[in-house]
Amino acid sequence: MNAPHGRDKLVRLPQGLTVRTLIPNAITVSALGFGLTGIRFATTGEFEKAALTILLAGFLDGIDGRVARLLKGQSRFGAELDSLADNVSFGVAPAFILFLWSLQDLPRLGWFASLVFAISCALRLARFNARIDVEDQPHKSAGFLTGVPAPVGAGLAMLPMFVWFVTGWEELRAPVFVGLWLVAVAFLLISSVATLSWSKLRPRRGIRLWLVLVFGLAGVALLTEPWWTLIGICVIYLATLPYGVFAYARVKRRRAMQANEPAAPLP
Repeated sequence: MNAPHGRDKLVRLPQGLTVRTLIPNAITVSALGFGLTGIRFATTGEFEKAALTILLAGFLDGIDGRVARLLKGQSRFGAELDSLADNVSFGVAPAFILFLWSLQDLPRLGWFASLVFAISCALRLARFNARIDVEDQPHKSAGFLTGVPAPVGAGLAMLPMFVWFVTGWEELRAPVFVGLWLVAVAFLLISSVATLSWSKLRPRRGIRLWLVLVFGLAGVALLTEPWWTLIGICVIYLATLPYGVFAYARVKRRRAMQANEPAAPLP
């Protein structure tokens, strides 16, 4: 590969990383730090702060890849670091937070549920890494994801806690309920269910202004009523799961029909 010249020349650090790759990797490490800080807050019983750190980790995880593409700083190192950070921030940390919030009242089964979630997150990320270079990915080629993404899974796992923050219902802290919920979300992480991706949600030009308005209002709502807003986001996402399954089945059926169509006769 030819070395870049002039203003495009990359400034390399002693370890071999470029400045372009340093910035997105620093964002990823910050997300990892927030995930670990969530565990720290949970050990002192500050569960609202613990939940907020996981949300901040999710925000940083959502922008690090975009920053890398914007700076043209994608790297295999960054991809591996991102998966390792996701495993801690969205697998280990939520499982540990929920254990201290509820599941420790049923220590054996509660710890088992926490392990199921954390291990399922690790398995999902390992499956994603193993398929990075695989060309034959039916879900991806059709604009879908396989299973629930790790950050979304973390948010869904903490949904009972979000509701508890605004209602105070102690029934939501019942370890049996939280454990079953955590295992159910873990199943969604490692399942082969087709879920909607951002590429599938690209709007038509006529409704883009409406989406700008919706996202703007959602941002304001997160600042003013964060827990109710997060509850609404989780409920809406859960409602899209059946739609994703049916939409992918329709795409799959259309492709099968196109594959079985006879070739057009030559003139």
